Amino acid sequence: MATSTTGSSASSASPAEPTRPGPPEAGPAGAARSLSETPGTGRSPAGARDSGPSPAGARDSGPSPAGAQDSGPSPAGAQDSGPSPAGAGSPGRRGVAVIACGALGTHLRQLIASHGWPAELHCLPALLHNRPRRIAPWAERLAVAALARGQRVAFAYADCGTYGALDAVCARLGVPRLPGLHCYDVLGGPERMRAAFAAEPGTYLLTDFGVRSFRRTVLAELGLDRHPGLWPDYFGHYRRVVWLAQEPGPALRAEAERIAAMFGLPLTVAETGTSRLEAALRDLLAAAGAPT
Repeated sequence: MATSTTGSSASSASPAEPTRPGPPEAGPAGAARSLSETPGTGRSPAGARDSGPSPAGARDSGPSPAGAQDSGPSPAGAQDSGPSPAGAGSPGRRGVAVIACGALGTHLRQLIASHGWPAELHCLPALLHNRPRRIAPWAERLAVAALARGQRVAFAYADCGTYGALDAVCARLGVPRLPGLHCYDVLGGPERMRAAFAAEPGTYLLTDFGVRSFRRTVLAELGLDRHPGLWPDYFGHYRRVVWLAQEPGPALRAEAERIAAMFGLPLTVAETGTSRLEAALRDLLAAAGAPT
């Protein structure tokens, strides 16, 4: 049985929050470490390491830009092949290159199209959240290439487990990013997220993307489909599952409940919509110099 909590989202994005020092570590997508660190622990779930294959289809396109540490293959082919807003690709009118987390890609594409914002969306694989040390160098490579084409650039990422590495790229290249520690801050609001973890530090968060992709990005990536006995090592410390629902519907809710059942925990549904993401994207494009 799922409980439902509904709250309104503020219309403006909060300023970027400081990130904790220290090296980025791996953690399963959706876990409260790499995407939303469990307050007071700073630890990855037991056994999580930055190892294993890179996201399917990723290829190495050469050396990193000066100063970027390469901790995995480069994002050749990671760019979104979907259509850009009208005029965004015209000579002299190229839109802002928005280098985004694939987990936000669907919502970002819808928002850009609905507003006609001058932006080109380039999504990196959402699986990078399992290996967050790769986010900054991959994002930097795409940013350097876009800047070389004369485009403005923005990162549709929060810190997302990079522990300040993405902020260092932003400072080096003069590129803005989304506010917050993780995408949950962007979707639900930082105050709401802090309150959720204060109420129960062992909170596992889902988004619409997390619900749809859980079996692929979590079960398969962590080997839990082949070695279910590892489940307690990864998830034994969680006490509840909270779905931050952008577009809740019966089918997605049923899948979220099945995921919560895997944890043996109740599901809490907190409807967020996309209003915070919309406001944050508008501010991000404005910071990059695009008319919104």
